Amino acid sequence: MVGVLNTLCGMSVMFLLFNTLGMNYWLSTFIGNAVGATVSYFLNKKFTFRNNASHGQTLWRFIFIILICYFLSYCLSYLISHFLISNLSIKNSEILGNLSILIGNIFYTLINYVGQKYVVFSRKAKTQRV
Repeated sequence: MVGVLNTLCGMSVMFLLFNTLGMNYWLSTFIGNAVGATVSYFLNKKFTFRNNASHGQTLWRFIFIILICYFLSYCLSYLISHFLISNLSIKNSEILGNLSILIGNIFYTLINYVGQKYVVFSRKAKTQRV
């Protein structure tokens, strides 16, 4: 439920910024990701991983993982989308951007969950600090 909520928040902002306000791909995905990540941090810390560590112990790791996930996911999706579009001979930049956002969000969600579980909110990291 947490993953669905923060994904919906982030993707809604991305698609709104990209399609309605005409922002470029990188700015739309970065801002949307920041919104989704903010929701994700608080909900994952409290509900998904039930982590009681202080924000000071988890926030910097969270930001680090979020940035890595963002750049890996959205750079990769941008390349894949360009490859797919060029091979399908579609020249519409809106289709390309929306496809890139969708593919990037799939990659981001998968990579981010692993990073949150094993790096940011891991039980091992929590017990080492106690």
